[in-house]
Amino acid sequence: MIEALLGFVAMFALMTLRVPIAFSMAVVGFAGLWWMRSWNAAVASTTTEILDIAKYTLSVVPLFVLMGNFVTRAGMSRELYAAAYSFIGHKRGGLAMSTVMACAGFGAICGSSIATTATMARVSMPEMRRFGYRDSFAAGAIAAGGTLGILIPPSVIMVLYAIMTEQSIGALFAAGVVPGIMATLFYMAAAAIVTARNPALGPPGERSSWAERLAALKAIWGVLVLFGIVMGGMYGGWFTPTEAAGIGAMGGFLFALVRGTLTWPVLVDILVSSARTTAMLFTILIGASVFASFANFTSMPNDLKDFVEQFQIHPIAVIVAICFVYVLLGTAMEELSMILLTVPIFFPLVTHLGFDPIWFGVLIVCVVEIGMISPPVGMNVFVLRSVLPDVPTSQIWKGVMPFLYADILRLGVLIAFPIITLWLPKTLGL
Repeated sequence: MIEALLGFVAMFALMTLRVPIAFSMAVVGFAGLWWMRSWNAAVASTTTEILDIAKYTLSVVPLFVLMGNFVTRAGMSRELYAAAYSFIGHKRGGLAMSTVMACAGFGAICGSSIATTATMARVSMPEMRRFGYRDSFAAGAIAAGGTLGILIPPSVIMVLYAIMTEQSIGALFAAGVVPGIMATLFYMAAAAIVTARNPALGPPGERSSWAERLAALKAIWGVLVLFGIVMGGMYGGWFTPTEAAGIGAMGGFLFALVRGTLTWPVLVDILVSSARTTAMLFTILIGASVFASFANFTSMPNDLKDFVEQFQIHPIAVIVAICFVYVLLGTAMEELSMILLTVPIFFPLVTHLGFDPIWFGVLIVCVVEIGMISPPVGMNVFVLRSVLPDVPTSQIWKGVMPFLYADILRLGVLIAFPIITLWLPKTLGL
């Protein structure tokens, strides 16, 4: 236990010195194995972790990343926003709610929180400013809505969790659907409450006719078709998650091609961007795996089990404590690294207490959502800051707070009622 704690301290010290987190984890993990075992054992373990990245199941990650980049360039986000706006844009705070709905739809074909946030900022922010929305409230809605990209399937983080814990990717995707819808409704409720208290934050937009609404719905057929093929084919047993990701990437390519947004320079940029993102993800995965190998070699996982049994802590209290730890880590660490680092430590404890691993996986994603909009290192906030350089960071943090409260309330509901998460996977027999 002491060795693992010293390892965490050393890792955070390296991060403080601006060493990239992937290398911080790898260096500390390698040094820990060398110290506790031997040089040869550390080299052998690290080599094994690197070679494990070549697993066939991990090929789903770059394919979903590629799919997300293609649909982003295809411009589907504008149609989604227009469809949502046509129905609720005329209400007070309606443009913010439309943004959240569009983020949910875009997340269903993108799978990336960062891409969802950056894309929707360019689409919805000009409209909200045109109708007099306060920058803080508008930016908060975009940052919060962007987090839906990692909860509503397909989700890269869910894929990595499933591979790490040997769970079904399809079951995790199904488990994320209802909480994803719930998150969308909670964010919309937060926007409605905020604008009810202060109408000046989000004035109503223009009312659309039913003809305009039907035309807007027809424009999003591409999103529905792509999502239906990828998810429907996977649950219908027509192809595996990896094949679904490949078909989704091809579908995104065809949509971008047909819409005329795909030129040779754009294609090269998409491929290079996807390769860079994949390389970043896999580098972090290697570093986290090396550190987890060291942590698991210590007595930390067993010590956590013994601690819970010794003091007879209620299982739900343990889950709440784990979520609290994730929230704290999320204020200082990048979300993917946090999951890859901690899941090997917490997962044995959670399963030992008898909790469903699919339910726990969705909880982790929800906590990561909170981390993505929590100070001081909320990733979505800084992505939004780069897209909207004229909006001060302090204003974005201010606008995010109501949605952060909605996230915490939703997390409490999901902890109290696991059936919300597990109903759809059980119904589908997953």
